[in-house]
Amino acid sequence: MFEKVEKVEKVEKVEKVEIMRSKSVVEKLAIVLLITLFACFFMQKAAFADADKSQKRPLIGINVDVNETPKEATVPIYYFEAIEKSGGIPVLLPPMKASTLDLVLKRLDGLLLIGGADYPPESYGAKTEGKTKIMSSSRSNFDLNLVKAALKVPDLPILGICAGCQLLNITEGGSLVQDIPSKFPQSKVIHGGPYDASTGPRMHEVSFSKDSLLDKLYSKKALSVPTSHHQCLDNVGSGMKVVARTNDGLPEAIEKDGARFIVGVQWHPERDFNNNKALFAEFIRNAQNFPEH
Repeated sequence: MFEKVEKVEKVEKVEKVEIMRSKSVVEKLAIVLLITLFACFFMQKAAFADADKSQKRPLIGINVDVNETPKEATVPIYYFEAIEKSGGIPVLLPPMKASTLDLVLKRLDGLLLIGGADYPPESYGAKTEGKTKIMSSSRSNFDLNLVKAALKVPDLPILGICAGCQLLNITEGGSLVQDIPSKFPQSKVIHGGPYDASTGPRMHEVSFSKDSLLDKLYSKKALSVPTSHHQCLDNVGSGMKVVARTNDGLPEAIEKDGARFIVGVQWHPERDFNNNKALFAEFIRNAQNFPEH
């Protein structure tokens, strides 16, 4: 009798142990399942965020040229066509008050600086020379304030083209050669000349510095590019480095130290988009990754 009772009690204990083990296994499986579900959720959320960034059409501010007679603001169509082809939305920036500019900069994802006439030599501590053709003061004053303000916006990507490259250098404390033929008469490279759409742009070759961003983007040692400038960089601004030169040794492009996209090129990539699309694509990629406003 007592033996049977003991056997029953033992069986009950074993069953209880098995039940507890089963509960423990189920609880562990439930925890693993929950962790897996949470992991899948956050991975999916991150994937959607990356997809949203790649599909984002960033707003790219573009400064404009200003004529005094007649009073008008203009910009060559090639600039905003290049932005649109690369996935951005061009937004023209005429001269405006500082308070208005602050509001506009808060809405932009990138800044493109266009070419044009010459910035006043007084902006880089020099006297005006004979061949210098100074642009409208309303444009130069606004452009200088625009870049100073833009450089203070963390991570805002900036691409300067021709005079825009020179503007970046000036803003960072650099200076310019006011006329290449006058200072370097021995140079056989033709940098300047008017742009004629019927005959196509004047071209010359540039070589890239090894391991520079431009070197990685273009994946070639040299490139034939459209050129239309009679000035070039002289003393390089703070934090800037020359990353491309012509065969006569003159600087053709600069990049800012650090991870931020701040690039200036003396040539006109917008006039030969197909051979320069990698530059615009990288600019727009950085604008897509610019933090949400």
